[in-house]
Amino acid sequence: MATAIEIFKHLPKKNCGDCKFPTCLAFAMQLANNKAKLDDCPHLSEAGKNALASSSAPPIRLIRIGSGKNIVDMGDETELYRHDKRFFHPAAFALRISDDLNEDELYKRLSYLRSLRFERVGQVLKMDLLELECRSGNAENFASFVKKVASETELPLVLRAGDAGVLSAAASLVKDRRPLLHGAEANVKEMCAVAKSLALPLVVGADDLNALADAVETARKEGVEDIVLDPRPTDLKELLERCTIIRRSAIRKTFRGLGHPIYLSIPAGRDGMLMASTAVMKYGSLLSFEELPASNALPLMVLRQNIYTDPQVPIQVKPDLYPVNNPGPEAPLLFTTNFSLTFFTVMSDLEKSKVPVWLQVVDTEGLSVLTAYSAGKLTAESVKNALLATGAMERSKMGVLVIPGMVARMAVKLNEATGLEIVVGPKESSGLPKFLRS
Repeated sequence: MATAIEIFKHLPKKNCGDCKFPTCLAFAMQLANNKAKLDDCPHLSEAGKNALASSSAPPIRLIRIGSGKNIVDMGDETELYRHDKRFFHPAAFALRISDDLNEDELYKRLSYLRSLRFERVGQVLKMDLLELECRSGNAENFASFVKKVASETELPLVLRAGDAGVLSAAASLVKDRRPLLHGAEANVKEMCAVAKSLALPLVVGADDLNALADAVETARKEGVEDIVLDPRPTDLKELLERCTIIRRSAIRKTFRGLGHPIYLSIPAGRDGMLMASTAVMKYGSLLSFEELPASNALPLMVLRQNIYTDPQVPIQVKPDLYPVNNPGPEAPLLFTTNFSLTFFTVMSDLEKSKVPVWLQVVDTEGLSVLTAYSAGKLTAESVKNALLATGAMERSKMGVLVIPGMVARMAVKLNEATGLEIVVGPKESSGLPKFLRS
């Protein structure tokens, strides 16, 4: 990475502030720390852009798999630690299927893949890719297998074969879907020829990181830039060590030889689950599963959802009045905040109660009930304004407002502000069904 002074030499030195920084030197310092982009400067000459292009490139190359609406992006990460900024592209999950399956087993696996779909806090959690592996060693058989599976799913594909000719024959059939090619190990040059001719990204693997960096350099010399790394760890210890060294080398040292997304093959069983959960937290970009029971898939997907949520922006839902269980004018009125986890938890418990209610969601900038109250984001006035904005008091004629038990001290001020009778509900939403039925 070039220093701020080296970058400054190529800038226009206008100090115009159009880049949102007061001086060109300040902008150069931000570029040196990967906190700004070259495009932020509208006055930078083409010569300057060319000179700075390599130094301003992200430390981990962005790789795109798939086409149309079914695209998986990997890489383009800039941080070692999530709390420093955020992680941008969630680890992608792939289920591995081999060409030695009979037709019944194949369709059973595809059906199972589609069933791995869950919903949590308003987001859909699912598998991202399908990896097709050649175990038969037969080019015609593998090509036929890839063609058949591609017609059954729109998921992005990973094609894996140890022979360049076998891989080329299959990949040429689905090249418009931009699959990821896997199999470059001892035969890096042959595999690079396939990837280059089809303009597809390639996984390069090796048993140690020095050999892996050398293989990447070979691939670049062969004209392949869209590279994914396979460090091939054999156990949890190696996975953690190798993924951490790769990320540190790319981020801290800007070592381009390891500045690529990481592919990891996850074995079946308990050890595989431990490796997968570690990979989600420690820099895995694509996890390919030999087996993934639904009982393991859900917790892994929830872990991924949590790790890749932007820590600086709370997940929010739209502040509005929500009908639950087909309420009428005589249904009670409740309120909660627009923190996503709070909202969906409350909604789930209200639906379980089978009692028709109106739920007013108050804008607290994505904070939970007690946090919002403590921060002054949840007040009697803000609740009153939310009720007026949605016409909640006209929709519910009971004249009663049920409030969360954690903010019982708001009762008096809410009564004065709204004129409604205030009923203090349970502290936890899990108590709502019993509370409403009584």
